[in-house]
This record gives sequence, structure tokens and C-alpha cells, in this order.
Amino acid sequence: QVQLVESGGGLGQAGGSLRLSCVASGSTFSSYAMGWFRQAPGKEREFVAAIRRSDSTYYADSVEGRFTISRDSAKNTVYLQMNSLKPADTAVYYCAEGRVVFTSRQAADFGSWGQGTQVTVQS
Repeated sequence: QVQLVESGGGLGQAGGSLRLSCVASGSTFSSYAMGWFRQAPGKEREFVAAIRRSDSTYYADSVEGRFTISRDSAKNTVYLQMNSLKPADTAVYYCAEGRVVFTSRQAADFGSWGQGTQVTVQS
């Protein structure tokens, strides 16, 4: 069982940047993929980005070109670099482990959810 702990959230300005980190422990860092999701108040959890075991990446259309997911396997850490922030990016951001071999943007295909980190973007 993988345990995931997110950090790096906080208050950002529109047009600014934040970097989130997700540290994995309790198992080898060998999931099919690692993903970031977010959930705003009153909304469903939505996919943000994921990185496959091969290090290839895929993104939600809403963040493509602004956010970058990466990993440091030696540190068992996945990062989400968020640039050109918008107030619409305000949400709790969660890290999760992909449990299916195919490309998925569905929360049901991810597990071992972290506790989340709050990101608030001011206009």
C-alpha cells in the first residue's frame, strides 16, 4: 500500500506560479502512473495531470501548456509545476496512484489518495 503526502499549496496570484509535491512511501514507486486531481467547493474531483511509468505525461485541456507534471524517482516524489495561475485553478489538489495500465482521467482508476493541499489563486 502506497501512502501519499502532498505539500506546496498556498495562496498564489493570478499569473503567478506554485509548485506542488507528492511524496510516496510504504511501497516501491512503481505504479502504472501517478496523477494529480483537484476539487473545488461544490464540484466533482477532476483530473489535472498524470505521468506514466515511462515518464510520458498527459494533461487536462484546462491546464495544458500551463502545468507540468514530473517525477524524481530517487526521492519517490511527483511534482506539479503550475504557471500562469488563474482564479479557476483554486481547489484542493490531490495526488493519487494510477491502478490501470491504460490512459485514464477517471478518479475511479486511481487510488491511495493523499490528504490534499489547498491552492487559492487571487485575481
